[in-house]
Amino acid sequence: MTTLVACSHGTSSPDGRAEIVRIREGLARTLPEVKVREAYVDVEQPEVADVVAEALGAEHGAPGSSDEPGAPVVVVPLLLSTGFHTSVDIAAAVAPHPGALAAPALGPHPGLVRVLRERLAEVSGGDAGHRPGDHVVLAAAGSTDPAAALAVEEMRAQLAAHLPCPVSVGYGAGCSPRLPDAVAAARAGGARRVIAASYVLAPGHFAGLVEKSGADLVTAPLGAHPEVIVVAAERFRSAADALAVTAS
Repeated sequence: MTTLVACSHGTSSPDGRAEIVRIREGLARTLPEVKVREAYVDVEQPEVADVVAEALGAEHGAPGSSDEPGAPVVVVPLLLSTGFHTSVDIAAAVAPHPGALAAPALGPHPGLVRVLRERLAEVSGGDAGHRPGDHVVLAAAGSTDPAAALAVEEMRAQLAAHLPCPVSVGYGAGCSPRLPDAVAAARAGGARRVIAASYVLAPGHFAGLVEKSGADLVTAPLGAHPEVIVVAAERFRSAADALAVTAS
């Protein structure tokens, strides 16, 4: 049985933890032939490197294991953009193991754009982003990795293609502009209503920064939306197929 290591950032927020559990449960329902395990890169335990090593050890006949020997391990980052945690923490967790592979981060992806659009429709009677004078700020966590900013910009472009209003980007940390500055810039540019589209996965520290950004409206995190589960499952399947080709 292939193991899917669902690796999230980790949070001290009970609501955030519950949302990540719902994502893992959704993956287990979508992929019944796969064993889904939890892992984290920060705040919570177990750490991703330990989970990968333990899963491979068990699957290769460690004492007490009931897992099938030789089954691969795929780490699916429950992270919206590439960055330090994907390129360093998760990459280091799979690097020593030929039987393990990391899938890309969840975004950018058209499925996530659909979730953002639905979250926008949930606020202000469904007209957020469509009223004259609106400006949407795609509110991302942020990273010092330049590749993360490129990924967020791609998401911004995909979202903007579906909205009649301007769409810009603001970050909680790691790079500029920071969220309050992005909101202020939108107002200075003539926006009458600024909507922060939360490009975060679950409640927690960064969701709190979005809520405090000064925007007139703030959408909910993406959460365990069915599209999020579909995207994560797609990332898993592609990585598992690549791992099978390598093994053959």
